[in-house]
Amino acid sequence: MSTFTPSTIAALVIAASFAAGLNVYATVLTLGLLAHAHWVVLPQGLEVLGDWGVIAISGTLFAMEFVADKIPGLDMIWNTLHTFIRVPVAGLLAYRASAHLSQEMQLLATVAGAAIAMVAHSSKTAVRAVVTPSPEPVSNIALSTGEDAVAIGLTWLVTQHPWTAATIAIALTLLMIGWIVKALRRSWGRMRAA
Repeated sequence: MSTFTPSTIAALVIAASFAAGLNVYATVLTLGLLAHAHWVVLPQGLEVLGDWGVIAISGTLFAMEFVADKIPGLDMIWNTLHTFIRVPVAGLLAYRASAHLSQEMQLLATVAGAAIAMVAHSSKTAVRAVVTPSPEPVSNIALSTGEDAVAIGLTWLVTQHPWTAATIAIALTLLMIGWIVKALRRSWGRMRAA
């Protein structure tokens, strides 16, 4: 059974926040199922995720997202609305995971968790805006399934190899920030040219 130590809670915050930015329900469900099965001991403050009620709600919402995220058009509405769910829940998870820290460090963890989730969520939504208009549904379904797999896989990995998962999440976050900055520069250049 894996246990998070004070030194690996930062890795949990980083990886789980990134995963939540992609699919918050898959992240909460995976952590909850692993905790309930006693495969991992979550930090004090997150133990509620192993409760059957939380597992049932996150499982139901994950099933809804699994379907909605694969329907072109509906996926854009779903992802836009989830800006107001994924980012705050990632911040809440970071806040609860860092409950043993000083208030300043807990606030820093919360802001970092929300920011990492925002980068993942924004990138996901931007890629969806490009893929959704495609006339064939296969690319949309494949992209959505891949996002779900990354969210679940990264969440599982952080419970077994925290710093490996955090390193992957950091690398993906930096890659996405670079992509967002490049896209914004291109858009700004077009606007100035017009």
